[in-house]
Amino acid sequence: MDEICGKLKKSLLDKGASLVGFADLNEVPADVRDSMRFAVSMAVALDAAAISTIRDGPTDPYYVEYRKANALLTGLGKLACSMIEGLGYKAIPKKPTHAGIDPKTQSTVLPHKTVATRAGLGWIGKCALLVTEEYGSAVRISTVLTDAPLETSIPVDDSACGDCALCVESCPGKAPSGKNWEVGLHRDSFFDVFACERAARERAVTKLDFDDTFCGICISVCPWTIKYIKRKGSSR
Repeated sequence: MDEICGKLKKSLLDKGASLVGFADLNEVPADVRDSMRFAVSMAVALDAAAISTIRDGPTDPYYVEYRKANALLTGLGKLACSMIEGLGYKAIPKKPTHAGIDPKTQSTVLPHKTVATRAGLGWIGKCALLVTEEYGSAVRISTVLTDAPLETSIPVDDSACGDCALCVESCPGKAPSGKNWEVGLHRDSFFDVFACERAARERAVTKLDFDDTFCGICISVCPWTIKYIKRKGSSR
């Protein structure tokens, strides 16, 4: 499947994906992954200029970019499914939005970020977001599950955040505990999602005048994100 993965990756990158990886989900319970062993993980980088506008809460440029990235990921998911199904395999796209989140736990049965770590795209930061070397946490991600025997990437099992605590110190809801993620560690053991939700909703109402959970501060202060913003700025 090397050739197929190469063509799939090239097509997705050509259409706007920033990162593409392939995951083996064999260790994930079958019912959680719809009995599909493999997955395509796709990331779209958020515009560096939009992210740089975030100071103490969400901004209109960030919100516009967020929605734009979600729309692009939806299209990329359809493209991946079309290519995989054209080869005679099954493919199931997963939406890059809040769809499927259990309001009682604020979680999904198979988070996109879990698949992304298995696909080698990055690790989970102290802020419970995917962090990538290339774009920091300034990415939106989505997943396509499949039974196609993909040539999978090397998974990421440990955090590269180290002693950095900028997202911990900057979070208005004090949601991150400061503990580093590692594979198998449950989100709730290092991050308070409900504290995040309360603070993000307050920021969205105050800054954008709409009732939703939308913040972005942890994204903007991440050193990996800042490297991305500086790199984009120097390339202009």
